[in-house]
Amino acid sequence: MSTRIAFLKGHGTENDFVIVPDPENVIDLSPAAVTALCDRRAGIGGDGLLHVVRSAAHPEAKGMAAEAEWFMDYRNGDGSIAEMCGNGVRVFARYLQRAGHVSEGDLVVATRGGVKSVHIAKDGDVTVGMGKALLPEGEVAVRVGERSWPARNVNMGNPHAVAFVDDLAHAGNLSTAPPFSPASVFPDGVNVEFVVDRGPRHVALRVHERGAGETRSCGTGACAVAVAAARRDGDDPAVTGSPVTYTVDVPGGRLMITERVDGEIEMTGPAVIVAEGEIDTEWLEIAVG
Repeated sequence: MSTRIAFLKGHGTENDFVIVPDPENVIDLSPAAVTALCDRRAGIGGDGLLHVVRSAAHPEAKGMAAEAEWFMDYRNGDGSIAEMCGNGVRVFARYLQRAGHVSEGDLVVATRGGVKSVHIAKDGDVTVGMGKALLPEGEVAVRVGERSWPARNVNMGNPHAVAFVDDLAHAGNLSTAPPFSPASVFPDGVNVEFVVDRGPRHVALRVHERGAGETRSCGTGACAVAVAAARRDGDDPAVTGSPVTYTVDVPGGRLMITERVDGEIEMTGPAVIVAEGEIDTEWLEIAVG
């Protein structure tokens, strides 16, 4: 392990991340190391970790290197690997801009969920092309205490169960995963969103993120919620021929989600770098054990 490890801290609508630049993929970021760094009391603190690697230097991203120079090797706060993180992509792009690797305008980022198109606007907001939503058939239900709701199964490169409720307080304590059924639908767990209406094409959510607990925001979750709300409201751009945009309020801010006629989904929101420094490698080695 390098004797000096640089890091930054950033967030997108308060979904926060430890950022570790490692262009040549030489830093050993084991699950235990990621967990220690994301610990809010004993570490730096974050919902997840953004490992910044050149695609050509990472075995999982070499096949995307011709299309995207940079790979977002994203890890959940518990050290597990995730396919995709929408807020994370925005913060990842903001870091690349800060480091001088890219400038305002269009770029692409490789992720385990595929290559994502990104646009950094002059006003500071970042738009990410999130791909198309898959809507698997079959009934799903989520439960909190004595309450149970039907949920829409939406896959945004990672799985989501979207439940519309009367009051966000009914979601209870989302530090632990709400039970869902049938268990076979999500064998690797699921992100669960509880949603209320705020107005026409305007919703608010709380979310349990798989591997992180309740977070202040979830980009893929906001996209899943917008798609589920649109279908509930009878809007399908592929059928109507018109794009549809939903305002999605998350505990940490606001995201704008647009589903285009071709099914592609775009998410726009802020991305902020708040600090940078160096990790004490002696501490990290002790923390990892």
